[in-house]
Amino acid sequence: MIDINHLKNRFSRPRILVVGDVMLDRYWFGEVSRISPEAPVPVVLVSKSEERPGGAANVARGVKALGAHCTLLSVTGDDEAGTRLQELLRLEGVNTKLHRDGNIDTTVKLRVIGRQQQLLRIDFETPPRDETLLAKLTDFTNLLDQMDLVILSDYGKGGLKHIESMIALCNQRGMPVLVDPKGDDYAGYRGASLLTPNRSEFKEVSGSWANEAELTQKAQQLKNKLALTALLVTRSEEGMTLYQDEQIFHEPTQAKEVYDVSGAGDTVIATLGVAMAAGYDMQDAVKLANLAAGVVVGKLGTAVVSADELCQVVSQTL
Repeated sequence: MIDINHLKNRFSRPRILVVGDVMLDRYWFGEVSRISPEAPVPVVLVSKSEERPGGAANVARGVKALGAHCTLLSVTGDDEAGTRLQELLRLEGVNTKLHRDGNIDTTVKLRVIGRQQQLLRIDFETPPRDETLLAKLTDFTNLLDQMDLVILSDYGKGGLKHIESMIALCNQRGMPVLVDPKGDDYAGYRGASLLTPNRSEFKEVSGSWANEAELTQKAQQLKNKLALTALLVTRSEEGMTLYQDEQIFHEPTQAKEVYDVSGAGDTVIATLGVAMAAGYDMQDAVKLANLAAGVVVGKLGTAVVSADELCQVVSQTL
């Protein structure tokens, strides 16, 4: 049962370790009034810019926004973007342990926005080096005993090369470990407490389905194959479905108006992690994550949900 009067207090206690691929999200906002004479593309007169932590860094700020204690472990370049990312996280109260590698570039996603629509995205990225990832794995091992729960946020940038070892270390300690997956090979996620693919990611791994029964069969097969405690498939406008041992729990979508879905998956896994570490069972954690996702898709860009916002929507809905 979710008690609105105690939610914020319970959310303030967990200590969450977030590990994964971080990036700096940059936004250029402007007006579009003409087409370029050089090519058939719009000309954007930039009037404003914003910078926000992205990827696993957005998960970390989501955990912190909900009131929990958060440590972020990752790799960045020893460059201006890495410095800026660290400063943004510091301002939001996230404890960072970033391995700054002068031989790589910090991942940056630059989005150009005109008339409230994304017109273009430009990516800058370099995969992390093996020696830096090994040093990060040592830090992971040393940090575990200070934590209540681990979130592994995989954006396919190479930062979770040692994810199998990380999951094994969590399981040795009986510590819940949640994974937001990427790609078409989920073998490395074996043994996780909870895996949270979205609909398209799950389809990439398991193939399409014709009806709900076939979806359930494929979900249970994947859960059993990977020895997962549970599998959560987020299904956009269809809500999200939690598959446990011979048990299915479905939550319909709660979004009133979808403005921007970027970062919704980050919000889901951040809320799940905080709720589970705060002592809520997995089904109640899914309810809270679904409500949080409904709030964040009403915001522009890689946004987060505060504990107050979540409490408000819980009081209106549950």
